[in-house]
Amino acid sequence: MVKVSVIMGVYNCKDKKMLKKSIDSIINQTYSNWEYIICNDGSTDNTLEELNKIVQVDSRIKVISYDKNKGLNYALNMCLKEAKGTYIARQDDDDISLKERFKKQVDFLDKHSEYAIVGTLADVFDDSGKWGEYNVEEKPTKTSFYWNSPFMHPNIMMRKEALDNCQGYRISKETRRCEDLDLFMRMYAKGYKGYNIQEKLYEYRIVNDPKKKYRPMKYRIDEAVVRYKGYKAMHILNIKGLFYVFKPIIIGLIPQKILYHIKQKQY
Repeated sequence: MVKVSVIMGVYNCKDKKMLKKSIDSIINQTYSNWEYIICNDGSTDNTLEELNKIVQVDSRIKVISYDKNKGLNYALNMCLKEAKGTYIARQDDDDISLKERFKKQVDFLDKHSEYAIVGTLADVFDDSGKWGEYNVEEKPTKTSFYWNSPFMHPNIMMRKEALDNCQGYRISKETRRCEDLDLFMRMYAKGYKGYNIQEKLYEYRIVNDPKKKYRPMKYRIDEAVVRYKGYKAMHILNIKGLFYVFKPIIIGLIPQKILYHIKQKQY
């Protein structure tokens, strides 16, 4: 029986070499009882062709596809429908999982039934190499969601039973760019909790470019809606909570250059 189902959505992959490295990092895991489900989310370039070439190297990899782009949350739900594993692991198409990631996450969930989510720390890199670190607290609580999501979406492993109980990723206008934050808050609202292994077991790609544009305001408004609903469901929508509801909108009003310097300090 498969223990871990790895799920990944891909749309018009810009760096095919990085895609292969990402997939290879799963193939090279020291833990081997996994299946890898990759959803081609309506790509209009040659992404599907490249995926079909890559998957030939390992029978544990499966590609599903459809013609119209529908978003990451939809793609991941399609993967979940195919998943047979007890645990669900995420992976992004331009990131790298270190070899011991799955082994340590599976060991943790096997030994700690009180947790439904387990993440890790990460190095942050781009084409120039490592430029920062992504740190998250060890034992997030509900109020940990005030500032940012206390979990890195692409390196988490979750119990499939908990995901099914939450109906997977929510498909709506406001979850287009924050499907992970929405999911984690809904899981916490149902009484599930998570843990972050305090080891860097992942390499997270974030472009370090002062000219790179941050999220448009429409997505920031969507995040505010997600925060409002999540805080309300978790019963933390107090005065402090209301302030953090508007946090993404407030940050969106800060000039680009200042945001870049804030980002540098964050990592």
